[in-house]
Amino acid sequence: MAQIAKNRGPEMRRPRNIDAELKVLQEKAKQLKAQRTIQLGELVEATGADTLSIEALAGVLLAAVEQADGKPEAVAKWTERGTAFFQTSAKKGGRKGTGNDQNGSAGA
Repeated sequence: MAQIAKNRGPEMRRPRNIDAELKVLQEKAKQLKAQRTIQLGELVEATGADTLSIEALAGVLLAAVEQADGKPEAVAKWTERGTAFFQTSAKKGGRKGTGNDQNGSAGA
């Protein structure tokens, strides 16, 4: 009888616990979302945008989203400024910006 068991082929794998895997993935997604929220808050502070009222900040962001849809050149310019900001921040070990460019005028 032991010989019959050997001839049955490979042992069956234990079935995956899909529910447990899904729960782990949902928890990971929740953690990533929380981390992203924290990073966005840190970005607002690092750029100095935390000095704006919440209404003004929302308005600026809404205007940027609207512009981004129709003006890819604006997004390219913003990307350049953002890259420069992060490179400068990395060199200085952090920077609190004023939201103004070198000329002292608000950009966008």
